[in-house]
Amino acid sequence: MARMRICDAAANLNLSSEALVSILKSLGYPARGYTSYIEPEEYKAVSEKLKKEKSFYKKSLKAKSLKRKEETQSRALEQKIQQSIKQTLVKLEKREIRHRRTKPKVTTTSKTEEPKKVKVTPYMSVAELAHAFSVTTAEVIKKCLAIGLLATVNQRLDMDTITVLADEFGVEIEVESEEFLEEVPSEEKFEEKPRPPVVVVMGHVDHGKTALLDYIRKTKVAQTEYGGITQSIGAYMVNYKNSKIVFLDTPGHEAFTSMRARGAMVTDIAILVVAADDGVMPQTLEALNHARAAGVPIIVCITKMDLAQANPERVKAQLAQHNLNVEGYGGTTLCVETSSRTGQGIEELLDAIFLTSLELNLKARYSGRAKGVVLEARVSRGRGNLATVLIQEGTLRRGDVFVCGSEYGRVRDLLSENFVKLPEATPSMPVQVIGFSGLPEPGDRFDVVGDERTAREIAQRRFMAKRNRILATPKLTLENLQKRIVEGKVKELKIILKADVWGSAEALREALEGLSLDEVRVKIIHSGVGAITVSDVLLACASEAVIVGFHTEPLAEASAMAQREGVEIRTYRIIYSAIDDIRAAMLGLLEPEKREKVIGKAVVRQVFVIPRVGTIAGCYVQEGKVEREAMARVFRQGEEIFVGKIISLKHFKEDVKEIDTGYECGIGIANLTDIQPDDILEVFKIEEVARTPQEKGKE
Repeated sequence: MARMRICDAAANLNLSSEALVSILKSLGYPARGYTSYIEPEEYKAVSEKLKKEKSFYKKSLKAKSLKRKEETQSRALEQKIQQSIKQTLVKLEKREIRHRRTKPKVTTTSKTEEPKKVKVTPYMSVAELAHAFSVTTAEVIKKCLAIGLLATVNQRLDMDTITVLADEFGVEIEVESEEFLEEVPSEEKFEEKPRPPVVVVMGHVDHGKTALLDYIRKTKVAQTEYGGITQSIGAYMVNYKNSKIVFLDTPGHEAFTSMRARGAMVTDIAILVVAADDGVMPQTLEALNHARAAGVPIIVCITKMDLAQANPERVKAQLAQHNLNVEGYGGTTLCVETSSRTGQGIEELLDAIFLTSLELNLKARYSGRAKGVVLEARVSRGRGNLATVLIQEGTLRRGDVFVCGSEYGRVRDLLSENFVKLPEATPSMPVQVIGFSGLPEPGDRFDVVGDERTAREIAQRRFMAKRNRILATPKLTLENLQKRIVEGKVKELKIILKADVWGSAEALREALEGLSLDEVRVKIIHSGVGAITVSDVLLACASEAVIVGFHTEPLAEASAMAQREGVEIRTYRIIYSAIDDIRAAMLGLLEPEKREKVIGKAVVRQVFVIPRVGTIAGCYVQEGKVEREAMARVFRQGEEIFVGKIISLKHFKEDVKEIDTGYECGIGIANLTDIQPDDILEVFKIEEVARTPQEKGKE
């Protein structure tokens, strides 16, 4: 370790500079200032001293705790003996006296003999913790001050602080987990059976992912997508060789990165689609990284082989440059060349998926309570809250009670991707579930529990934990106060975002926030799923925001109110259009850039001083022209001596607006008194030029 400054070493050791200097002095090292350096051997000596003190402190605390425990046990034993003596004496007295004396004493003794643990949850407030510890809030605040924390009654405390306070009060705590779930009884052994593979199709935009699935499913999904771009995760199940394969079609546009990453989390096999004409593109590499991060086998599918410009060898070489070596290029990764128009290679691709799934030996239990993960969620007209769930274990049936994130419910209906009612859903099966209390978030765990009461309790606890985490976030410090003051100079484009599904809302939110510039920032003040309502318009009116709808429309009353209040509502079907429009709106908030444009050059030949008028320069225009109201820069022997506005321009005795090259004129410049013959006047105008967006950190 290299030598470092006292202040840096103190920060590493969680000490103040004064404390570190004091420890060095106590160890016999020479005294020094806070900006001096500390040698490696000195740093090591201080570290060892701190470790010894920490170890001694822990042993001391343990000894105190053990002593306290022994005293408690001794006191309990003594009380038990005294109680036994009293009970023996009571037997000699009358019945009513025995009854009167025994009842309260037994209750007191039972409390002493069976101490209970205090249950706590993360991010409890000071008042809640005081109630749990059976102490006053003032005592808790006092203890917080003792450990260096300035807390208020309603301030939320993290788990580390709660643990320290429990030690201070001598209370044994039990942490309640927000992820509590009823587990399947361990005595029940469920047999695992083979399950269908879950295959995610990933790749660059417009490389033929959905068209490939169209051919496999013998449908035309791509034609129903606006702009031919997949907007949300689609889950489909197909039959092949008396078995099933589940496909997840992830969007290809770069704004849907989070959705594509979510698709890779639940998959067994990744199909990396690369167009034979375009080759490897930025999102191809992005998809490759997601698949590698998920640790799943990759099958390369080269599409559009029917095109004349198709070059599969170039694609394979490009993949090899990114450490993905296919068969024939020194690797073992399967590679299939396909065409969604002619059907070339489709059978080979399905065979590759089938063989890879056999090698993986995919199994899951079909009995017992179902578990899964939410792929997508939206509000469906006539059906209510609806979520696409990929079942991972067990079997889901109508009537099952479930908990999903901070939502719960009972399964009212199970629908396939084509909205056909299903009796049940088994492992690896994507199913649309109706019956949620609210909209879950994509990626939430889906678990079937015993009864609705349990589900409600778990959901409420998760909701409260989530709420407490938000409340525990520091609202304002001196550090971010200064930051906010500085940010007051930054203009904001406030947006209320509504979409048809959560995945699209998340992805569009990321895309729009990514448009923020150094001087104009996009701020999404609210995002949700469903139609644009009156409450959205009221919020937009109060916050001066624009409402953006993606695959959703405003209600009639919302449209009427927006028209009355002057709130702008923009709805889109293609994400490109939304991004382009918001970018254009941001340019309207940018201050136009001011640029100087030189329009002429004149030389001073004679100077006139006119009473009540001022100094007039008799000039000859050498280049361009001179305009009244333009600006003039005065140069003398190559040095700039003055800049001012031209307030008068004469040709002989006539006032004119401009003078061209080769003519003489009289020029009056505001506040100019020092002007001499042979001075040069450079005439220029200041033009306002519309700004172009530049991303943060770029010039």
